[in-house]
Amino acid sequence: MNAEAIKGFFYWLLAPVLGAIVRILFRLRVRGRENLPQQGGFLLVARHRSYWDIPLLITALGNRRRIYFVARKTLLEENPFLAFWVRHYAITINREHFQVDDMRRVLEAIRSGKIVGIFPEGTTQRPQRAHPGVIRFAERTNSEFVAVRFEARGPYPPKYPFRWPQITAYISAPFSLRDLEFDLGEISDRHERYQKLADLLMERIDRVGMERAPVLQESL
Repeated sequence: MNAEAIKGFFYWLLAPVLGAIVRILFRLRVRGRENLPQQGGFLLVARHRSYWDIPLLITALGNRRRIYFVARKTLLEENPFLAFWVRHYAITINREHFQVDDMRRVLEAIRSGKIVGIFPEGTTQRPQRAHPGVIRFAERTNSEFVAVRFEARGPYPPKYPFRWPQITAYISAPFSLRDLEFDLGEISDRHERYQKLADLLMERIDRVGMERAPVLQESL
């Protein structure tokens, strides 16, 4: 068994345990899981408000397929608790000095049919505008987006140790870069175009689940 297979085995082993903890702490409810593609890769996008976003996304998708999150390399030094998981389970990039190798690692993951998780803002700090790199990834691979919006009843991030919100995760149907371009308008400058598309992507994330439908209660 090679290293990647071993990592995959432990992912499948630990993801249900993590999911049980998340469902208990956040009383997680999920809407729209039926929208998820059964096969093939896509770009999973969401706003980044807390490190809890990662286990919430894993649990919301149902632990059926592994998510390869894009993470900045500086987390290896800044957060000892996350360093192990980032090193072995994320696609690390140099966000401040993005290089060709960083682009190649992300593109290879998308093209190989993986679910690549990206927080377009790149940080939990506010205010922060979305980075246009996520648009370049979609453009280079012709990959679709699936957006997830978390709706919190209570403080999120949580107020430790006792104030934990109830979270509802809304999952969108897949949509393409072309769908975003319908609202783009006439923009000739390439960099401005990428940034505007990134802004439109964030607006799309914020609208997920606004049309109300019956909510699926997660079983514990």
